[in-house]
Parts: sequence; C-alpha cells; structure tokens
Amino acid sequence: MKTRSTLRTLTLSTLTLGVLAFNSPAAMADWVLKFAHPHPTEDSEHLAAEHFAKQVEERTHGEVKVRIFPNGQLGSDQAMISGVQAGTIDIALSGNPYFSGMVGELGVLDLPFLFDNAGQAHKVLDSTTGRQLLDMFDAKGIKGLAFWEVGFRNLTNSRHAVHTAADIKGLKLRTTPNPAHLKAFTALGANPVPMPFAELFTSLETGTVDGQENPVTLIRSAKLYEVQKYLSLTAHAYTAAPVIMNKAKFDSLPKDYQDIVMDEALKAAAFQRDLNAKNENKDLAFLQEQGMEVVSDPDRDSMRKVVEKPVRDWFVEKYGSQWLDAIEQAKQAAGQ
Repeated sequence: MKTRSTLRTLTLSTLTLGVLAFNSPAAMADWVLKFAHPHPTEDSEHLAAEHFAKQVEERTHGEVKVRIFPNGQLGSDQAMISGVQAGTIDIALSGNPYFSGMVGELGVLDLPFLFDNAGQAHKVLDSTTGRQLLDMFDAKGIKGLAFWEVGFRNLTNSRHAVHTAADIKGLKLRTTPNPAHLKAFTALGANPVPMPFAELFTSLETGTVDGQENPVTLIRSAKLYEVQKYLSLTAHAYTAAPVIMNKAKFDSLPKDYQDIVMDEALKAAAFQRDLNAKNENKDLAFLQEQGMEVVSDPDRDSMRKVVEKPVRDWFVEKYGSQWLDAIEQAKQAAGQ
C-alpha cells in the first residue's frame, strides 16, 4: 500500500517530467521542420543546412526549429523531392537535374558549358530570372526558397586520364537523370548510367560504372578518391541545387517567419558558395595527395564543340528560347 508521502513523491515526479518535456526544444517549438539532403555531413551542403537551421531558430526565438537529415537518410533525391511535394518532408535540397521531370524548364541551368565561372552562375541564379524559375514550383505544391549549389562538374574515372573529348568515348559514366546530361555524354560516345547519388560509391567500387562527374569538393567529401584514379577538370556543366519547401507548410508560417526562412535560405546560399570557393584548391591538393592523377587543363573546346549546340538546340525545340535568352541577358548584365 502506497503511503501519502509516496503518492506525493510520485505526483511531483510526474509533474516535473511533464514540465521538462514541455520545456524541451522540440516541445517549445511551434514548428519543427524536417530538412533532408543527400550529401555527407562533411560536405558544404550539410554545413550550410546547419547554418540555416541555427539562424532560423535564433531569429524566430526558437519557435521554428529545423531538424536535418543528411546523407540520404530519408531516401533518394527523387524520394526526398516527392516527400516535400506530399508533405512528409518539409524542406529538401537536391541537385537541379533531379527536378527536370517536375519543372522541365529548370533544365536550362544544366546545359553544358552554360556558365564561364561560378560568379557568373551565382549572379544569374540570384537574378529575376532565377527567381522566376524557382516560382515555377508553386504550381506543384512546392515553395522554391533559394538556389544553393553542387558546383562545376568534373570528370573522374578508373580507366584512363581524360585529356580530350575522344578520351571520353567508351566510358561507362554515372550521371544524373537529367536529359541534358544524358544527351551530352551520349554525344561524346560515353555510356551514361543515371543513378541516385547514394548508390554511386558502391557502383564505382564494384565496377558497375567506370566513372562519374561532380565538383572537387564533393569528390573529396564523398571519398570518391578511394575508388577513382583519374580526375579531369573539365568543368563541363554547372549544377545548381534548389532548396525547396512544402508550400502548405510554408504558408502555415506567420508572414514574418516566412520572410525569415526565405532570407536565411538566400544567406545560406552565399555561405555555402563561399565555403566551396575557399575549399576548392585545398580539396584538389588533398585529392592529389591521395594518389589521384589530375588533368588540370583538358581540351574543353574539343568537348564543347561536340555537345554545346546540339544540346541547346534540343532544349530550345522542347521549351522555347526564352529561358536561354533570359540567362544570356543576365550573364551580360553580370559582366557589367
């Protein structure tokens, strides 16, 4: 039989646990947002996501909390995008090529040799044209927050060094499912194999594919140097990374909190781009130290001649010339 003292102790303990639970960060937050992305925790995308989460929580006084799920924990790129659309995931970050099936016009950003340098790409993505592209998500139940980046794609493989377009012929290369990427590598005589990023390391390790194409920073953070011997700095395409949010969840936030989320997504884009720029040379040196053979000045013109015009012509035939024209105008304005 419990004594009155024992009952009083149990009651106080229960109340104390209730207060502690109520005062936990998750309980105190009015909105807890799940943020999913496919890359390792060492990658700039994850570091930028942490920066974004910290700033949003601070500026909303803890009422909006962001929980990050890196490294494909919530599924492949396509699964995460579908999750945002369905509302099972609140925010996701993925490479632009994975959105081409949803908003085909975004494929303009994936055209080979579209941008001359990162600064030019950033100016275009942050321009009115970039915002118009992000706003096309609205019709899909998604809010486009900002463009972060994957970066300029460089070619790696385990068979031989790539100096010219001819060296690409016959290579079995993992690519994204984006039609522009597939058409470009097919034109170069390669065998492109689209697959999720999460499957890439194992596919390289087992020889399912010979190589892949990604920025230097991601080649390091994903430890692809462990299964790839040759790196050629082709910079054949730039890949943006839209940060998207379930539109119903975004609309449920108070207007001032919507503004904070949008503002911090843009600031995190600048944060992430700066990290990539600072780390690129250091990451390249690291890859060389691990034994990768680097072709620092491949014949990019030989590649451009094969892929630039036919892939652009394909895009214009399918979606019209207005988006490509708008980007060219934005590029010219960025150079002024």
